[in-house]
Amino acid sequence: MSGEDRQSQLAREHKERQAQRAQQTAQQSTAKSRRNTFIGAGVAVVVVAGGLFAATNLLGGNDDGKQRNVSSEKSAGADPSQTPALQPSPTPSAELAKLTCSYRKDTSGSPAKYVGMPPAKPNLKLKNMTITTNLGDVVIELQTDRAPCAVNSFAFLAKKNFFDNTRCHRLATPENSGLGLLQCGDPQAKADGKNPTDGQGSSGYVFNDENLGGLPYTRGTVALAQAAEAANQNGSQFWISLSDETAQLQPDYTPLGTVTQGMDILDKVYKGGWIENPNDITGDGGSNAPKIPVIIKDVRLT
Repeated sequence: MSGEDRQSQLAREHKERQAQRAQQTAQQSTAKSRRNTFIGAGVAVVVVAGGLFAATNLLGGNDDGKQRNVSSEKSAGADPSQTPALQPSPTPSAELAKLTCSYRKDTSGSPAKYVGMPPAKPNLKLKNMTITTNLGDVVIELQTDRAPCAVNSFAFLAKKNFFDNTRCHRLATPENSGLGLLQCGDPQAKADGKNPTDGQGSSGYVFNDENLGGLPYTRGTVALAQAAEAANQNGSQFWISLSDETAQLQPDYTPLGTVTQGMDILDKVYKGGWIENPNDITGDGGSNAPKIPVIIKDVRLT
């Protein structure tokens, strides 16, 4: 092979490697976009009407960091009380004893079942949450020391019977969303695969993020749902990770505990498949209901 032919061959091989790398980068970018454009509940939908973002109220959206920072600034403004509480490790006991929680009226316009505001002083002795469903009990070990205000909100809503007879409205799987989780907490959801507004309902108040990065979103993790770009807009909606696929998500959603009993129930729901809702107003699968209905009968914290 002449020197000129050898140079031509090396040039072709170089171009082929560049093309392969470009293709791999594009595939990875597409996969990330598909997976990150996923979770939201209702707040995002309502805000969309105001021109923000087309995702339901759990996770999702163009999660490139910059947009989330801008959104955080819009949500929080100059008020230091609205700064995300990044607490990957337990808050020292002395600080916990002095801690108070702040809850604000939800001004997004999303439909709400308002039963009042939680108390400012959280009960730090709560360790477990039991969700009684039509299929059996799901028990969650809480990280009260890391997410005290989230646990406090659940305790308040539970005492008000907020969750009673509500339906888990969204089943996300790797096939329909690139993730695996069951989403609940919308007091107005019908979870029938027909209602276009499933995932928009809330408690009528919001509060700040906590414990970001404190738990991976692997199978069994329980976290709060909010729109992708709506930092510090937590409400009543929550999700339970049903697959390690969910761990791909950025640590933008408040984790508050881990399922210790009842994963067998959730696994059956997961394997049962979903009802695709052709009327989903966001088009992101936010109201794809589980085929096996999950109805919350009672929630209690101890």
